[in-house]
Formats: sequence, C-alpha cells, structure tokens
Amino acid sequence: MESDTRIDFYVLATAGRTSRLNFACRLAEKAYALKHRVYAHTATDEDARELDELLWTFKQGSFIPHQLLSESADERTPVRIGTPDCADQSGELLINLATDMPSFSDKFSRIAEIVDASEAAKDAGRERFRQYRAMGFAPVTHTID
Repeated sequence: MESDTRIDFYVLATAGRTSRLNFACRLAEKAYALKHRVYAHTATDEDARELDELLWTFKQGSFIPHQLLSESADERTPVRIGTPDCADQSGELLINLATDMPSFSDKFSRIAEIVDASEAAKDAGRERFRQYRAMGFAPVTHTID
C-alpha cells in the first residue's frame, strides 16, 4: 500500500449487517458529495443487493448514483458495489464491508473499515487492524453511537 493511504475503522454501537450497510450509505453519500469515486466491497451477493437497495431508500431526498458491478457496469458511476467475485480495484475510497482485508486495498487512497458491535465483527476488525499495523500503517478508530 502507499504510505499516504488513510485507514479509518468505524466501530458502531449496534450489531448487525443492517447497521453496517446503513453506515456505508452515509459514508458513500459524503464521499459522493465530495466527488470521490467509491467502491463498496461486500462479502456476499446478498449484502451487495441489500446495499444497492438501501442506497435508494436510506435517506429521504438523497440521490447517490450507484450500481452493482457486472460485465456491463459503467466505469463512470461514482459509487460501485461488488463482491470478492466481482471487485472494483480502483477509486478514492474503499468501503470494506467484508470480514477480510481485500488484497487490492493498495489501489485506494482511503479505506473505511466498518465494524458492528457483534463479537464476531469486532474479532475480525481487530485482525484487520493488526494486519494494517503490521504493514506499517496507523489506522484511526472512530466510535459511532
């Protein structure tokens, strides 16, 4: 990874997939407003489809151009959603919703790791935190109420 890569861990006060996906929508909205290209990396097709739906409905009056990755995906779309089988390996912000650190993290200038309050998510988050530190990075942790 590049030495100037910024890594932020967002530790949520609530547990569950829905909490993580809703927070990912908030991050994507902020990044889109700043005109950043965003890739949201999910662990499963089900998570990708749910995030796709949430980006349409999570906030009244909000519009975030996005799409699920596929062979016909438009590279100009500012927010793209994928899985390990179909991943976008470029952009300014990687929102990682998977339990593992993506092997292509070095392609992004900023990484947002979202960790919900479940013990399994916290354990996986701690492991990713250790991996980033072992690579010479200083991830920053934010507690989200």
